[in-house]
Amino acid sequence: MRTAALVSWIFLTAVCARGANLAPENETHGDIEVGVVLDRAEQTGRASATVRIHAGREVVWSLITNCADALRMVPGLVDCEVLQNAPDGSWQRIRHVLDYSWFVRKLTYEILATYDKPAEVSIERVSGDLSTLKVSWNLKSDGDYTIAKYKIDLAPGFWVPHWLVRGALKRDLPKMLRALRSRAESVAIQPN
Repeated sequence: MRTAALVSWIFLTAVCARGANLAPENETHGDIEVGVVLDRAEQTGRASATVRIHAGREVVWSLITNCADALRMVPGLVDCEVLQNAPDGSWQRIRHVLDYSWFVRKLTYEILATYDKPAEVSIERVSGDLSTLKVSWNLKSDGDYTIAKYKIDLAPGFWVPHWLVRGALKRDLPKMLRALRSRAESVAIQPN
């Protein structure tokens, strides 16, 4: 259940990156930095984002690696299922179903998530509706804060309306990171 949330965030970010402008874009959405680079044909892209969260790495880690939290925070994620777990917890194989918009068909894909708790998560597409999907999360402690860095490389392998992608990138990626921050900060202040 851990990686499902991460994978969903990755796919949405990837879909957004595909339709953005061809030139590299770096934007700040308040306190969230987002950068996008696309190829000339707008068929592949990379995106990165950084957010500062007033919570420890363990709290943030538990949220980005949990299916139940992903379903609450990731727009369009309708199913998240852990298919296989490593005996030592170092990886998971996860299936996601994303129904983002009526403009884009429902997507089903499987990923392999590898973990270096509580610092890094790496995700790579194993099968399904995406051509390429590589994602990473890097969590660094900064006193009482966690700096969460997110990177994605994506090639959907199908056409997505450019306005939908641009809108998702400009609104939904920062929105998801704010939801992560809000949830992490509310969990961090709850009494034990």
